[in-house]
Amino acid sequence: MMTTTLRPTEPLQRGADEALSRHYTVCVNSRPVGAIHLATHPSFGLAVAQIRDLRIEEPDRRRGRGTVAALAAEEVARGWGCTQVEVRVPAAAEPALRLATMLGYVHRNRGMEKLMGDTPPRLPDGSRARPMTEAEFGPWAERGISEYARDWSERGVPEAEAAARARKDHELLVERGLATEHAVLSVLEHDGVRAGILWVEFVGDKAFVYDVETDEALRGRGHGRSLMLLAEAQTIASGRRVLGLNVFAGNTPAERLYESLGYTNVGYSMYKSLL
Repeated sequence: MMTTTLRPTEPLQRGADEALSRHYTVCVNSRPVGAIHLATHPSFGLAVAQIRDLRIEEPDRRRGRGTVAALAAEEVARGWGCTQVEVRVPAAAEPALRLATMLGYVHRNRGMEKLMGDTPPRLPDGSRARPMTEAEFGPWAERGISEYARDWSERGVPEAEAAARARKDHELLVERGLATEHAVLSVLEHDGVRAGILWVEFVGDKAFVYDVETDEALRGRGHGRSLMLLAEAQTIASGRRVLGLNVFAGNTPAERLYESLGYTNVGYSMYKSLL
């Protein structure tokens, strides 16, 4: 009889804010066949666990080892008091995606990227970009935090944790407001009327779109595409050649826009309730 178990390779690690982390060896009848890393979420805290790594060696794959290891990790997370567990699956790892789906994990959001060319795209006639003003920053920030928290809470995160994460993430990324280094906050105007807002961050050798928002009265007129073209132009102007973004599951208009512009999937974030 084959028995798959997790064997700790280190004492339980406790970090800032009582964050937990532990690495395990996956064993079959005491024989090492892989490894797994379980930790609590850096933003959501002790309520949410993350399976940060799960690897089964090639000779033991396709035998259910990964399934049992993931279920065992979920039991450990329950013992830590977690009520939810997350996994991040690379887009190219189709077997891992099938495994997560079989185990009941639900797609929350996906990361997408696009390789930039050498020539910045032009905005449509009548459209121009300008920097966001201080008067615009405050209302935009508060609205963005509220909407970001709602996105998380609608996808399984308790409201209190979602609100705390939204505010924490926003403050970390734009801690100095419009003066934050590596953050570019822009307003798109069309024929002199504000049409939308764009927030791009430059991190290492990549750029990321953190917010692209068309003003409600002007939606459905192509301004979302113009905002993304502006993001690409800013990325190329910065000397970077990769632009990434995140899109929540169910945001069909945004998914279609990004796909039409040539963005491809790089990873899926999935979650499962442990209650």
